[in-house]
Amino acid sequence: MEKKWTGERLETFVFNEAMVEHLHRYAIAGEYVKDKIVLDIACGEGYGSNLLSKNARAVTGIDIDAKTINHASKQYSKNNLKFVQGRVENIPAPDNSYDVVVSFETLEHANDHEKIFSELKRVLKPGGLLIISTPEKKYYADLPRSHNPFHLKEVYEREFIKLLSNHFSNHYCFYQSSGLSSVIMTEGKNEISIYEGNYETVQAVGNIDPLYLIAIASDNEIVKPASSIFLGRSIFQAALNDKEQEIKHTLSYKTGYLLLQPLRVIRNMFKKQGHGL
Repeated sequence: MEKKWTGERLETFVFNEAMVEHLHRYAIAGEYVKDKIVLDIACGEGYGSNLLSKNARAVTGIDIDAKTINHASKQYSKNNLKFVQGRVENIPAPDNSYDVVVSFETLEHANDHEKIFSELKRVLKPGGLLIISTPEKKYYADLPRSHNPFHLKEVYEREFIKLLSNHFSNHYCFYQSSGLSSVIMTEGKNEISIYEGNYETVQAVGNIDPLYLIAIASDNEIVKPASSIFLGRSIFQAALNDKEQEIKHTLSYKTGYLLLQPLRVIRNMFKKQGHGL
């Protein structure tokens, strides 16, 4: 049965820019969870929770969808990893439960953002770390004039910063954009030179248009994050391989292959004769 991606959540049969973007976020989060007790809220299929569990002491993945949680529990079975059904507005965990809370692409799926931040803060231990991302409404929706039917309330950067400041003493922001690779820049002075262009001209780009906003927040001092790049070459090669296999299973391909088989036999005969000269 052919699987179809709705666009609502990233699934492991998807090979596209969304995959690069999501994996890049989890790669950064992985640097902050070593030996920590971690919550991955709105974990989806659980691939991210599984990645975090490689460094963390324990990881809990929570998602609203029971079927998805059941699948994740079967797919990723580890002693330090568990999956629970629940909502971000009412997280099924006691106060002060986690050292780190990861919440990627969750905020925009709800209306009450203050409630969400209060819940995230509630389940964090004092001085715990929140790593959170959400689309930047200006570049995600306004400028391209696009609408995501799964999003209830998107935010602009200033609104995102206000939410962070209302609930945490310290925060750092990232700005993410992607093409064949994903680039995440920290706020302030950039330490990476970025260029774009074509055969006619190339030019330096001062800043990227932040399609997504990512933040690390805590009441304690935060280790300053670095700008980073996630290379998407292997992912797009996998996508090409997947598409090639899909084409090879079509009736038109099989018919064409059979029609050309006599020509391949003749070509191989000439090759053998050539080697014998």
